[in-house]
Amino acid sequence: MIEFHLAETEMKKTDLSAYDAPFPPFERLPGSVQKGLILVCDHASNHLPPGYDFLGLPECEFERHIAWDIGAAAVTRLLGRQLGVPAILSNFSRLLVDPNRATDDPTLIMQLSDGAIIPGNAGISEEERARRINRYYEPYHQAIEDLLDECIAADHPPAIVSIHSFTQEWHGCLRPWEAAILWDRDDRLVKPLLNCLRKETDFNIGDNEPYSGRLQGDCMYRHGTSRGLAHALVEIRQDQIRDEEGQRQWAGRLADILGRIMDDPEIAAELAVIRK
Repeated sequence: MIEFHLAETEMKKTDLSAYDAPFPPFERLPGSVQKGLILVCDHASNHLPPGYDFLGLPECEFERHIAWDIGAAAVTRLLGRQLGVPAILSNFSRLLVDPNRATDDPTLIMQLSDGAIIPGNAGISEEERARRINRYYEPYHQAIEDLLDECIAADHPPAIVSIHSFTQEWHGCLRPWEAAILWDRDDRLVKPLLNCLRKETDFNIGDNEPYSGRLQGDCMYRHGTSRGLAHALVEIRQDQIRDEEGQRQWAGRLADILGRIMDDPEIAAELAVIRK
C-alpha cells in the first residue's frame, strides 16, 4: 500500500500542460476502399501521451498484455499490406482508456489489471475521464467511422475484421485455443472464416471463447452490429505471434483465407449488404 500511495502522489504532481502536447490517437494505413474489407486493431499500442508518466507503474508493466495486445499490430500491418485494404490502429495503451469498451463500461479505465494496480487511474476526476475519451477514444472511433463512410460512399460497404491477441495462460489455467473468432448476431463473415481455419489448420479454433463477442458497446458492436455491417473479431494466442515469424505466418494464413472469401462472388455479395 505504501508503494501505491507514493506513486499516486507522484501522478498528482504531473505537469498538466504536458497533456496538451501533440499525440496522434490513431494511425490509418493505406489501402483500397473498394476492396469491401477494412481492418481495425483496438489494442495496437502500449504508448502513452506525454505527461502520463507510465500511470505510476514501472515501465516494464507496459510490455505486458495489460497494456496492449502483443503481436496484434504487426499482424494487422502485414495483413493489410498483403490484402491491399485500409486499417485503423489505436496509438494509445488500453490502460489509458480502452477503445474496445463502451464509455459507460466500468472497465473503460482500468484501476486493476491482472494483479497490477494502476495508480494513475485510481480515483481520476470526471474532467480527466472526459479528457481521455475526447482526445483519444473518440478520435480513434471517428477515424473508423470516417473510413466506413468512405467505403460506403464508394459503393463498397465493407466487412470489418478486428485483430486482437490473448494470453496463453489466465489465472493459472492454460488456454487450449491457438486462435478464436468472436462475434455477436451477424455470422456472414464468421461462418466461412471459422470453417476455413478449422478445415485448413490443426489448430483448436475457439468460437466465442475464451471471450464472448456479445459485449454491447464494444468496437464491433459500435461499428459492425449497430451499422449493419458484416464483421468478425479474430483473437490469436500471444505465443503464436510474439515473434516476427509467427506474425508473418498468421498474417499470411489470414490473408489467404480472407482473400478467398472476398473473391467468392456469392459470399462477397452477401457481405456487402447493410442489414437494417
